[in-house]
Amino acid sequence: MELEPARAALILIDMQNGFINQAGSIARVGFPVHLLQPAIASCRQLLASARAAGLPIAHTRYVYQPGLTDGGIMVDEMMPELRRESALVAGSWDADIIPELTPAAGEAVFDKNRPSALLNTGFEAWLREAGTKQVIVAGVTTSCCVETSVRDLSQRDWQVFIATDACAEYDAERHAISLKTMGLLFARLLDTEAIVATLQGPTLQGPTLYGNAHAPA
Repeated sequence: MELEPARAALILIDMQNGFINQAGSIARVGFPVHLLQPAIASCRQLLASARAAGLPIAHTRYVYQPGLTDGGIMVDEMMPELRRESALVAGSWDADIIPELTPAAGEAVFDKNRPSALLNTGFEAWLREAGTKQVIVAGVTTSCCVETSVRDLSQRDWQVFIATDACAEYDAERHAISLKTMGLLFARLLDTEAIVATLQGPTLQGPTLYGNAHAPA
């Protein structure tokens, strides 16, 4: 499976203040948001290269209605502290995409209240309308919204390429296991350097970060 820019789109998943900024709601809940911040530079590289190459570009935001009334089991039973912190409320600074990755005019933004970028968002229809066959995926967090979206894309027969260093997780072991799992059946794992080289040239260049079946345990 080789990356072909003419057939590809880029999606940046949930690169929001609430997840990444030290003043955001997820930090207040107690998660180590500094572990997500290294992904920002790689996401910026991907975004700049995708724009230069003319790829269709989409961003997602994980957002809730005021009071998190649409949070479902995630809020009501798994993480009720999200309601305490008014996490990711639509229209708030917390829900905004970080300034370094602000969507440009013409780039799609899909809001969601569940992990998958494809669930009740219009993202799948947008991909089909754009004529894509491949999706480059980056964002946070690796084991939750990234992996859920990657599985859904693969099951709908898009070829998925994960920018491994442009994804991040609140736990290093969980990040590695998630990448290993996705690389086995659902996606090809590449680093940002390899993806950018491909977007700038006609053929795949640079090494993969790991061979799909041989990611670290």
